[in-house]
Amino acid sequence: MGNKHIPVIYWDSSAVLSVLFEDGHSADALNWSRQQGIHLVSSLVYAEVCGVISRFKRERILADILLAAAYEAIEKGSWRQIHVHPDRSLMKKTASKRSLRGAALWHLCAVLSLKQQLPEIRLLTFDERLKKAAKDENLSLD
Repeated sequence: MGNKHIPVIYWDSSAVLSVLFEDGHSADALNWSRQQGIHLVSSLVYAEVCGVISRFKRERILADILLAAAYEAIEKGSWRQIHVHPDRSLMKKTASKRSLRGAALWHLCAVLSLKQQLPEIRLLTFDERLKKAAKDENLSLD
């Protein structure tokens, strides 16, 4: 990425959750959230994050006020919500060469699809398999 381009960062759910709830990756996630650029989350990320928040509520893991703050952060935070539909042929091709679970495959293919219009896009994830695949596809932030 040259200095002429504004960084574009696609956040997967592991990265978003590390901002919303303290874990071993929170310091890195918070650092990335403060970086200048365009920060994107897909509708799948939103669904995955809502699923985790709802599970925390059902299992009474956190106080309701903290869960409400998490919902507010994902809805009104600095992330731009996008709707992306990776091409099926791209998913099939990528699945044959990468060992990824369904959602991770979808996120990788979403970024690969977006890269056609946004060559500077990078994928932020703390999922080790997805991070390796992103690095192999020249999509990592490392």
